[in-house]
Amino acid sequence: MEITTLQWGVTIAFILGLLAYDFIFHVRKAHEPTIREAAVWSAVYVGIALAFGLVVLWLDGTTLMAEYYGGYITEKALSVDNLFVFLIIMGSFAVPRADQQKVLLFGIVFALVARTVFIFVGAAAINAFAWVFYLFGLILIFTAGNLIKGEMTENASHEADNVVVRLARKVVHTTDHYDGDKLFTVHHGKRALTPMLLVMIAIGGTDILFALDSIPAIFGLTQEPYIVFTATAFSLMGLRQLYFLIDGLLDRLIYLSWGLSVILAFIGVKLILHALHENSLPFINNGEHVAVVEIGIGTSLTVIVGVLVVTVLASLFSPKGRALRTIQKTQDLTERYLALPADAPAERRHEIADQLKDLQEHFPRISEKHKEELIGSRTRFRHMLETARGQHREFEETGRVVTPSPDVPGGAR
Repeated sequence: MEITTLQWGVTIAFILGLLAYDFIFHVRKAHEPTIREAAVWSAVYVGIALAFGLVVLWLDGTTLMAEYYGGYITEKALSVDNLFVFLIIMGSFAVPRADQQKVLLFGIVFALVARTVFIFVGAAAINAFAWVFYLFGLILIFTAGNLIKGEMTENASHEADNVVVRLARKVVHTTDHYDGDKLFTVHHGKRALTPMLLVMIAIGGTDILFALDSIPAIFGLTQEPYIVFTATAFSLMGLRQLYFLIDGLLDRLIYLSWGLSVILAFIGVKLILHALHENSLPFINNGEHVAVVEIGIGTSLTVIVGVLVVTVLASLFSPKGRALRTIQKTQDLTERYLALPADAPAERRHEIADQLKDLQEHFPRISEKHKEELIGSRTRFRHMLETARGQHREFEETGRVVTPSPDVPGGAR
C-alpha cells in the first residue's frame, strides 16, 4: 500500500511538534526531573507510540501495523542500550545533573536526523540493489558478535573521549569547567568551548555509530520507509525521560547485551534468508533465487519480545543478578549511613543499620567469582562497610558519632 504525501506530512509535523513541546516546556529551563515527572512522561510517550500502531492499522492494514510494532520494540531495546553510552559519556565529562536534559534532547534529535538519513539511503540502496540485504545481514551478525565479545572480554565498547573530541580539544581552545548549559564561554579573555559542547560532539559521534546498527536491524523487519522512520522516531521519543527514570537501574540489566546480540543475529539471519530468496548475484546459485524458508513478521515479533523478556528476567533473578542487587543496595545503604550528619535522628541510624544487617546475611551465598566481577574495589567496599558498622557501634555505646566518614561529603564529623 502506498503511503500518501499527506500521511507523511502530518506524521513529520506531529513528531516535530513533540520535540518542540519537549524543548519549550521541559528542557529550556535547566532542572533535574523528579521520578514522578520522568515516570509520567515516559508512560505518555510509550502510550503515544502504541496508539500510533493503531493509526497504522486503521490507515495501512494489519501487516504494516505488525511491522511497526516489531520495529518499535527492536529500536526501543537498542535505544535503551544507547542510554548506557549516554551514562558513560556524561559520567566521564561530569555533566551537572540539571543540565543533562539538554544534552539528552540534543542526542535524541541528532540520532533522529542521522537515522533518517540512513533510512532513505538504505531504502534507495535496497530498491536499486537487492544484494544490499546480504550486506545488512552481515553487519548485524558482526555487531552481534562484537556485543558478545565485549561481554566475554569485559572491555568497554564505547569511549566518551573519542577521536572527534580529542581533535576538537587540539584545534579549539577549550575549558575544563561548565558555564551553565552554555556551549561557549570566555576563558582568560578568549572565547572558548565549554565541556558541554564536547559532550554533544561525543554523543553525536556515538549516535552515528548506533545508526549503522539500528537501521539494518529494522530493515530486517520491514522495507517500508514510512514504518522504518516512524518506528525509529517513536522509539527515540521519551528516551530523555526514561534516562532519569531508570538511571541507576540500567546496570542491573546485566544480560542486555547478550539479549541484543541474539536479536541482532536473528534479524541478520532473517535478512540473509530474504536476500537468498531474492538473489540476483551471479556467483550464488547462478543468479537464481534460492528456495529457503523466510521468517514472517509474526515469528520475528514473537522472538524479539521473547528474548527481551528472558533477558530481563535472567538479569533480575539469576544468581548474578541477585548478587548484583545485594551488592548495589549494600553500597547504597553504606554511603547513606556514612553521609548522615552528626545530629541525624537515632531512628534513621537504626533503620539503615538494620537493613544493612539483613543484607549482610545474604553475602555468604554470593560466590567469590561474582564478588570479584561486581565489586569495583573490594578493599574500599570493605573499608566503607566496616566504617559504617564502627560508627553505628559507636553511636549505640556513646549516643554520638565521632569517627569521620571516608570520601562521603556531608558525613559524620
